[in-house]
Amino acid sequence: MRGIRLRPTVEALRFRQWLTAWDQVEYASAGNRSQPNPDMFMFSMPATALRALSEPFRRRRDAGSAEATGIQRNLDEDRARLIQDYVKNGFPYSEMSASRRKRYDLADLRNPGWLPTAIIINILPADAERRGRHIHADDVVTIGGDDKRCSLQLPENFDEKGEWLPDDLPPFEVIDGQHRLYAFDSEAGLSDDFELPVVAFHGLDIAWQAYLFWTINISPKKISRSHAFDLYPLLRTQDWLEKFDEAVVYREARAQELTETLFSHPASVWNGRINMLGVGREQGRVSQAGWIRSMISTILARQSRASAGLFGENVGIENMPLPWSRAQQAAFLIEAWSRFLSAVNDSKADWAEDLRGNRLIPEMSPIEDPAFSGPHTLINQEQGVRGLLTVVNDHFFRNADRLKLSSWVLPQSNENSAEIVSSALESLKGTAIEGELRALMEVAATFDWRSSDAPNLNDVTKRQKQAYRGSGGYSVLRSDLYSYLEAQEGEIGNTFSEAARR
Repeated sequence: MRGIRLRPTVEALRFRQWLTAWDQVEYASAGNRSQPNPDMFMFSMPATALRALSEPFRRRRDAGSAEATGIQRNLDEDRARLIQDYVKNGFPYSEMSASRRKRYDLADLRNPGWLPTAIIINILPADAERRGRHIHADDVVTIGGDDKRCSLQLPENFDEKGEWLPDDLPPFEVIDGQHRLYAFDSEAGLSDDFELPVVAFHGLDIAWQAYLFWTINISPKKISRSHAFDLYPLLRTQDWLEKFDEAVVYREARAQELTETLFSHPASVWNGRINMLGVGREQGRVSQAGWIRSMISTILARQSRASAGLFGENVGIENMPLPWSRAQQAAFLIEAWSRFLSAVNDSKADWAEDLRGNRLIPEMSPIEDPAFSGPHTLINQEQGVRGLLTVVNDHFFRNADRLKLSSWVLPQSNENSAEIVSSALESLKGTAIEGELRALMEVAATFDWRSSDAPNLNDVTKRQKQAYRGSGGYSVLRSDLYSYLEAQEGEIGNTFSEAARR
């Protein structure tokens, strides 16, 4: 006995997405492609209630049947638990291991775990059938009202905080969002009044559900990594980023910040010449994502067998991080590239002269030197950017004590304004760091930085340059740079001879 017939309601907004051109689409009930209802509905509902009313129609192949049914992937319980942890604690705490959670102050690392993206469902009609199961008449959700504001009549005696169960088939089937929904299980410890936004179709045929699932999860093109990185200044909360220095996001955020300074500071040779949004090449051939990848692999790298990042690991005999502010790190990189540009401009090496052709340096600005910024130089490509950063990082990491890097101390500041970076650049003048950068860049500029598509390459050199392409090309270029530099005299040769043996 069901007792008193109570029909709780949920207020909803009716809206229409339909074009007259869609009337020309071929609809056929025989192919599970019946013409959809042009109206859709938006409402919110406590997650626990929505879960009680819902069931994903999961894809499976029954024994002896050649035809698969259902659209949803199998539930990944680990993913559901990760979402559950995110809702409770936000980012970055939700992605920390148990050992890291014990190590850090929870108050600084917890943030809201919002789930603003709608769960997409289909409201089953009265005659719905799924794999031999049917929806009971008392469990059918009906929609009342003809205007924009309407109401969903839920099953009789439904109690969103109780133990209601459908007689057979529940009235909602989940098209997209099952892992978000299943994060709210009875043992999750989440609030019963945590609401989820819902977009609902009514009586949507299964083939259209599959089509919708595909367009949501597969078809859309993601934004470029450069565009995503460009949002980091809006995402940063320096208190937890500075503390949580083992997180990938810390390294990415610092790399993005340094890239942004290289792009914006007037003293930087890359001022206005980095493709910050990853679209076209109007502002540069190397994208922001390429710069960030290069920094994370070099100056911000974790300890590895071969080397470690100057800004990413402990350095020197004291095995402590460099006490350099963000402005000092930016100034160091700006100075390194400035010295390299000067060295390339002054170079009379065959590779540089070949790329310049008949153009003379006095006739162009230093930045316009084809050996530095032309289409056929690695310096103006991600491979070359990473290659030079590797050279700078490894040389200074291994000579941190000799050059007394930790003695370059400026007043600490979390700011990274152009004025503070300019002050840091000024303070570099006359230091051992400046002299070492000049000497290292003069040698690095004599390496053949032509790319594989440069004109006048002989077959042997062309094949060598082609090996720099692709993801494996970074290590090949690094190896060739090391071999070239270890053949040099003095501290530079000694440094890279030692590095090459590791």
